[in-house]
Amino acid sequence: MSLLFPALAHDPDRPALRFGDRSLTYGELASAAGALAARLDSAGRAAVWATPTLETAVGVVAALLAGVPAVPLNPKSGGGELAHIVADSAPDVVLAAPGTELPDALGDLRFVGIDVDASGPAREWPEPDASAPAFVVYTSGTTGPPKGAVLPRRAVTSTLDALQDAWEWTGDDVLVHGLPLFHVHGLILGILGPLRRGGSVRHLGRFSTEGVARELGSGATMLFGVPTMYHRIAEALPAEPELVKALSGARLLVSGSAALPVHDHERIAAATGRRVIERYGMTETLMNTSVRADGEARAGTVGVPLPGVSVRLVEDDGVTEIPAGDPEAVGEIQVRGPNLFTEYLNRPDATAGAFAEGGWFRTGDMAVRDPDGYVRIVGRKATDLIKSGGYKIGAGEIENALLEHPGVSEAAVTGEPDDDLGERIVAWIVPADTEQPPAADELASHVADRLAPHKRPRVVRYLEALPRNDMGKIMKRALPRG
Repeated sequence: MSLLFPALAHDPDRPALRFGDRSLTYGELASAAGALAARLDSAGRAAVWATPTLETAVGVVAALLAGVPAVPLNPKSGGGELAHIVADSAPDVVLAAPGTELPDALGDLRFVGIDVDASGPAREWPEPDASAPAFVVYTSGTTGPPKGAVLPRRAVTSTLDALQDAWEWTGDDVLVHGLPLFHVHGLILGILGPLRRGGSVRHLGRFSTEGVARELGSGATMLFGVPTMYHRIAEALPAEPELVKALSGARLLVSGSAALPVHDHERIAAATGRRVIERYGMTETLMNTSVRADGEARAGTVGVPLPGVSVRLVEDDGVTEIPAGDPEAVGEIQVRGPNLFTEYLNRPDATAGAFAEGGWFRTGDMAVRDPDGYVRIVGRKATDLIKSGGYKIGAGEIENALLEHPGVSEAAVTGEPDDDLGERIVAWIVPADTEQPPAADELASHVADRLAPHKRPRVVRYLEALPRNDMGKIMKRALPRG
């Protein structure tokens, strides 16, 4: 029935999807998605109201069966952002659960209700070319309106098959997660990944440590999360023995979408004996690197390049390659492979500017590379690379050092202009005890003792909370100006 999801035809009674107390087998998913796909034959693109529900999963599978590019919509987006996405992507239909009240920005689109109980005659769906678009996923617009990254079908299949190799992912695996479904992490990896393998996924709806303990304790083998979730897990472990037991029995714990603080990584490993695997990807590239299931889960690293993906670090000129092995040699990550997007929709200028000669995508992420090829990301070029006193310093390692201080609950590091140093290091701290925050000189000494004197923060600012997006990433551009 589908080259993307062969289990739709071969394993009809096998569990496929479960959201709370609602579930579908592969046979039921094939019927519901097939019936919906038949209604999409003439559509150019289909917007999907991407709530964490069975309807979203069925809607996306249906669009892929029909060869119609899906445009996942974040239900929390404001009216202006939704209006921009609809105008830019020009979908013919919007898919949502029957009875859903949609914002005015979607009012002119033809509404197609997703009936998860629908059934229809089985049919063969012709497989589009590998270069045909599967998704248009909109990036967070930190420097302007969101851009639509066009992801071809080969990017989806190559990434999921590379992760099968790296994670030893099989149809026997049961994945649990509570990630949103408008993003590549929760949707493509977290829903389509299990379906491509012929396994199953149990979505928590809303993340909770109780839900994680329940599902991993009752047959689930893998957990996907973001650092905010793993931080809550690390905090809960001392008081939740069932959570410790459940995590200890998991085959694979995977963190992504942002760097997992080393402190949380070590706390989870000490309590459970299981080390969290980190991987690195982007909307435009899907997955680039990962710690392998049969490799060393080295805290602070995102592993090695996935099969088929080429990764290099380059100097500021964007061309000169930096050899592996120098822990102080920070360079921009560039990637090349079948996992890449094809273009920013309607933005040929942005598309051209995103690639270096030879088809290398400029990620804007800065990293160092260990002698054995493990990649350590130190931050974004625009916000996390600090040039101070002649040194190139990554914010990430300073943040990890600060988080090891018992008086620090959350930390972010940025740079700001300095007449003498070029840039000075600024630490933004959420204290563990707001009544007695750690002193600035104490934090500076703490960092200098662990890293190097030139990496100590020169300024410390205290906040009640750090600004974060829906995936838990710290939004440094939203930090108040000093």
